[in-house]
Amino acid sequence: MSAAPPKIRQLPPVTPDGSAASFQIRDEDHTLGNALRYLLMRNPAVEFCGYSIPHPSEPFLNLRVQTYGDITASDALAQGLQDLMDLCDVVEDTFTRRIQEL
Repeated sequence: MSAAPPKIRQLPPVTPDGSAASFQIRDEDHTLGNALRYLLMRNPAVEFCGYSIPHPSEPFLNLRVQTYGDITASDALAQGLQDLMDLCDVVEDTFTRRIQEL
């Protein structure tokens, strides 16, 4: 039995200081891409973030992250993913609380 491929992989090339990198996220689409891009661009350490779906029949989201050099692109991505999870938790908690009030 072979191991499943990683959910996120870093694509070459990466700048020597790690400030710019591309990532490929498996089995995701515009739902994650747009939300993640939005949150990454709100990070003052991020200079650029963009994503693309190479082809509708391929289950990949390609993400490019460039920082000003204060943090690495990998660290910015990790922070963006954490921020997105935190935001989803707030939405879920608020929704659950409102439903219980009915």
